[in-house]
Amino acid sequence: MKKMLFAAMLLCAALPAAQAQSTVSTNKSEQYVPQLGGIMTAAQLQHLKLWSAGAARNWPLAAYELRQLQQSLAEAAILYSRIPVSNISTLASSIDAIAAAVEMKDGTMFVQEFDKLTAGCNACHQSMDRAFIVIRTPTAQPFSNQVFRSK
Repeated sequence: MKKMLFAAMLLCAALPAAQAQSTVSTNKSEQYVPQLGGIMTAAQLQHLKLWSAGAARNWPLAAYELRQLQQSLAEAAILYSRIPVSNISTLASSIDAIAAAVEMKDGTMFVQEFDKLTAGCNACHQSMDRAFIVIRTPTAQPFSNQVFRSK
């Protein structure tokens, strides 16, 4: 009896997944391309975590989050050709400057360069008719499940 109940529960749990798979294309030549909004949401979280790590002077974590952010922005640039090249080069120079601040463990430089990066994000949004998306330096820490201070 317990085995039948367990099997029925597995079947019920698998049914929605099977139905979802039936709506996904089985054409192997089609490749999944993440939506720009998803990439930018990840970038926004990485921006926030980069700030949190830098503010806490956790330079290894800041370096990690900066690499994550850089990868998200590169992915967006590669997948979405309508993103202006001038915006990408501006963001790349800001990322390089933040990397230098992190390498030197210079909190003052980090803050200055982070502000430039944030302004670059907003300039990119404006140039793409997305001026309604405004990024700013974080004012609160929503990640209560992560420690940003280094040990």
